[in-house]
Formats: sequence, C-alpha cells, structure tokens
Amino acid sequence: MATAGPARTQLRVGRLVKAHGLKGALKLELYTDDPDGRFVPGAVFTLQVPESSPWHGKTLTVREFRWMNSHPVAFFEEVEDRTAAESIVRAILWIDQDESAVAEDDAWYDHQLVGLTVQRDGEPVGRVIRVDHLPAQDLLVVRPLSGDDEILVPFVAAIVPDVDIAAGTITVTPPAGLFEELPGDDDAPEADADAEAAPAED
Repeated sequence: MATAGPARTQLRVGRLVKAHGLKGALKLELYTDDPDGRFVPGAVFTLQVPESSPWHGKTLTVREFRWMNSHPVAFFEEVEDRTAAESIVRAILWIDQDESAVAEDDAWYDHQLVGLTVQRDGEPVGRVIRVDHLPAQDLLVVRPLSGDDEILVPFVAAIVPDVDIAAGTITVTPPAGLFEELPGDDDAPEADADAEAAPAED
C-alpha cells in the first residue's frame, strides 16, 4: 500500500476581485509582498471557490501580469473572455510554498505570524490571531491575554521592531493607549453622568 507524502504547505497569494476589460483580465487583491515574482507566466494557482462553482477543483495558469493605473491585473490561460472572468470573481488563489526558497529579510507569510506571542518590555501581552491586509498597510490583529477584544496593531517597524519566528514572539512598542486605557479615560463617562444628574438651574 502506498504511503502518503508530506502534506503540502500552501500560501494564499491573492483574490480575484473584478473582471477588467473584455479579454478575461481580472483585478487582484494581493496577499503577497512579491506579486511580480509570484504571478510570472506559467505559474499555476489552486482555486478556493464554493463547491457549486464550475471552477471547483480546477487551477489557473498565469498568461500575463501587469499593473494598470497602480492596480494589479492578471490574464490566465483558462479565462478567455469577460464572461469567464465574471464567473470566477471572489476566488482566492493559493500556491505551493517553495520550501527551498531563501526567506527575505523582514518578509513573513501570514501563517508564520498567526499564533505568535506578542510581547512588550519583555512581557507577553497577547497573541496574533490573524493578519489583515489593507491598501494603506498591514495590520496584526492581536487578542489580549485577558478578554476577547481584538487590538489592531499597524505592522510597521516603528511599532513592531522585531519578529522572531524561531522564538515564537513579536515585540511591539505601541503608542500609549493601544493596549490599555489611558489615565482619565474612565473619568470622562462619570463626569458626563454627573452633569446629566445635576438639577437644572432656573
């Protein structure tokens, strides 16, 4: 009996957001720091689509990748016209991770960051539960050690100076008030309540 090989590690690299033009092009939402390296002609992506989709179980092969008015746009061998492009909008693109690739400095995949302990001044303050990719910047979504709140931490060097995958930690130097209420925050509602309770003067 054949034994199964090692499980593949797949990386989410993009999402198809909108048909573009009449020749099957699609605008992309990128989840990779190296789109020009990922979307090279011949690159093959696994599709994440509903089981009811005609694209379920199929793959896409890049024919061309370009930037149009600062928006990433891709053409795929299997998508010949706008009708086909519209039928695959919202699909998420996955690609097998190249285990032999040399990691870039200051570049991490989402799955490497999720689960890391967030520490400040050497003390743990929470854990990364996901990474949000916004047009302006990436955000680390952190769950504090106490409570179910979500804290959005801008993933920039000034606030996140160190990521240590091996140690399982992320060091943050957040601005005051990001992980705790500022002194005086609790006083304001009480002052408002006192003002509302005070009798009106004639």
